[in-house]
Amino acid sequence: MTIPSTSIPYNPLTEVTADVGGKENVESLQRIARDFRSDTLTVPTDAQLLHSLKASRGDDVYGEDPSTAALERRVAKLTGKEAAMFAVSGTMTNQLAIRTHMKQPPHSIILDYRAHVQKMEAGGIAMFSQATTHQLFPSNGLYLTAEDIEPQLQLGNNIHIAPTKLICLENTLSGIIFPQDEIVKIGKLAKKHDIRLHLDGARIWNVAADEIEKRGLDSNNENDRQTVLTDLLAPFDSASLCLSKGLGAPIGSIIIGTKEFIERAKWFRKAFGGGIRQCGGLAASADYALTNHFPRLAYTHQLAKRLESGLKELGCDIAAPVDTNMVFFQPQKIGLSLDAVTARLAALPNPIIVGRERCVVHHQITPQAIEDFINCINEMKNEKEINGEIVNGKEEIGEKEKEKLDNYNQPKGKTTDAVLRKQAALGYQN
Repeated sequence: MTIPSTSIPYNPLTEVTADVGGKENVESLQRIARDFRSDTLTVPTDAQLLHSLKASRGDDVYGEDPSTAALERRVAKLTGKEAAMFAVSGTMTNQLAIRTHMKQPPHSIILDYRAHVQKMEAGGIAMFSQATTHQLFPSNGLYLTAEDIEPQLQLGNNIHIAPTKLICLENTLSGIIFPQDEIVKIGKLAKKHDIRLHLDGARIWNVAADEIEKRGLDSNNENDRQTVLTDLLAPFDSASLCLSKGLGAPIGSIIIGTKEFIERAKWFRKAFGGGIRQCGGLAASADYALTNHFPRLAYTHQLAKRLESGLKELGCDIAAPVDTNMVFFQPQKIGLSLDAVTARLAALPNPIIVGRERCVVHHQITPQAIEDFINCINEMKNEKEINGEIVNGKEEIGEKEKEKLDNYNQPKGKTTDAVLRKQAALGYQN
């Protein structure tokens, strides 16, 4: 079966021009349109930066920048929270939120062992909050449940154990959507024991885009966005929402919570050196992205599905559910190594760049890049078959090599190296 390509109603390659952005940035966009390493790589568009030129230029540390304040009010309203605070990165907003929740050691945090706040934020929890973490393995292999968490809560007065004061969840994690009904259960469990609940929502915008599609709502309609985001974030006491990943702001992330929480977070932002003086231009670029790039996220999901379908049709394994904009592929089944695939893609006349197993589809990836990706894998597979290296879709290999491949793809037991590798593959976060 031939799977049809996917089209999108905009052309990202036209959004940076030599007249406005310069030739170098036009060429940069052309490269980024075929770069699957991360959605942090997107190039600010001409329209986005021109919009930012009209932003206010007040001092936000003094609370005197209207454009920044307007973005904060907008995001607070969209998410159904009392207040919001802009900062430079998702790592900063996560760590500020955690530090704001954590009052006095000894204290501990429960989270998924793959969590960005634990693995990819330079040890910030220990450094800034003096907290220990209890890293849990989801029993279903995808996401934590209330049943996973409840037995691990440290609730008593045992002086040998740091009591649980915070639960951190992440949505999406490796592109996988955390079921909202399970989040609600975890929220109720946290409230029952007076434990705070924080969300690393670096890609919550992708979840919202998916939910808007499912409900038949309009991603361009502010009220529809507000309805969905408010529902998604209702169980959380705080959340960090990245503006520079899926949305494509040049810089920035935002924390939401109560007014009291945000005022306390501002103290820590100052202590972290995170106050920005004239940041109206940054806030305006993020505001533009929220208005104009958010509706594109559903198309990135469609392109990811097209990539998944094309690779599966060729015989590649897909290591994780493709709920949003990430595809984790494993070509070993058709006799191709990841190193060989990565090198071949990079050697195309118009190169494609990937981060090994993980492919992230952002709003500037073109449909042509998806098709070229699939066609390249198809060519490599055909070459193997012509050379007799694959028979009936399977590579002819020696017994030792076959044993290694079987151990990778068909692990036996929960603690084998193969399982750990696969689990790690679902934990790439940036």
